[in-house]
Amino acid sequence: MSAPRVVRVEGLPYRLPLKGTLAWGASSALRAAEHVLVRVTLDDGTVGTAEATPRPTIYGETSTSVVAILRHLEAALTGLEITDEAALTQGRNSVANNHTARGALDMALHDARARAQGLTLWDTLLGTKTRVRVSFILGIDTPAGMLAEAERVVGAGVRCLKVKVGRDHTRDLRVLAELRRTFGEAVQLYADSNETLSPEQAPAALAAMRDAGLTYVEEPLPVRQLRARAALHARAILPIVADDSCFTPADLDRELDFDTFDILNVKTARNGFTDGLGMLRTAAAHGKRGMVGSQASTGLGTLHAALLATQPEVSEPCELSFVLKLKDDLLNRDITFQDGWLDVAALRGAELDPAKLERYRL
Repeated sequence: MSAPRVVRVEGLPYRLPLKGTLAWGASSALRAAEHVLVRVTLDDGTVGTAEATPRPTIYGETSTSVVAILRHLEAALTGLEITDEAALTQGRNSVANNHTARGALDMALHDARARAQGLTLWDTLLGTKTRVRVSFILGIDTPAGMLAEAERVVGAGVRCLKVKVGRDHTRDLRVLAELRRTFGEAVQLYADSNETLSPEQAPAALAAMRDAGLTYVEEPLPVRQLRARAALHARAILPIVADDSCFTPADLDRELDFDTFDILNVKTARNGFTDGLGMLRTAAAHGKRGMVGSQASTGLGTLHAALLATQPEVSEPCELSFVLKLKDDLLNRDITFQDGWLDVAALRGAELDPAKLERYRL
């Protein structure tokens, strides 16, 4: 008997309010989670779901473009057996770019495949590390605002802060020093520069971050400055996290060739499970450490990122606490943290709440 086949692919936009604004980079800011629920329906009635997190300033996608490309890809996937992973991957990758749309589609297909077998993603993807360390993305704000938010999330169980920097280096160092004074060694700190430094500024800036007790820095230089990034990494001032430079497996191959980083930040939001797991394994084979990042994921996206974070190649705290930035969520239960950890195995059974989806749909 043949396996169930794909009959429908759709995107449902929704909007969740945030507790304040998340600001990063030179000028980017996020004031609400305007995302898309991706659904794949099979001919036996099985439905797989995932969250697409369009970021116009990063990937050039919007909610409208995600819905449109899913409609376009539906034709390439309709009629394919859910177990034919090679054909589904070929269809999903029949368009270029559209990272979050294709990443979410990959996760929705994985979900549908598991459910069609009477399983869940916890049965097919939960790795060996069922509890994972978490970090929180602390956006750029006034020093008082950043400290207040840090105290709130540390009070909620977070023990690692990824601090957005890059608009004012002197001010950044003051904020980092205040965070260190407030939390001591109980909270790990690292920085995300979002490509805002220049090759001339970067060595001194990284040395100052190192001296302030930070453990690493994410994307200090513009991605296009490949040789400068390789030269900065060779100086070994502070471990470097690759994020914007490694959107795709092909990007990762280039970065490994030039040896530009120490830690790979994989995001299910843009890579899905298939490429995300493959990239983590490739990086680990080259001696690189791994983490799983967030594209400001809400609850559903956090569940999926958390499953990838349980894989043995993941060694660093993962960005799984953005739900603390949401005023509400679509899940039927809260995601909570205990002394810096998330118990991923305990999240089995967390599902979308249909009433909440209806409330926040656009």
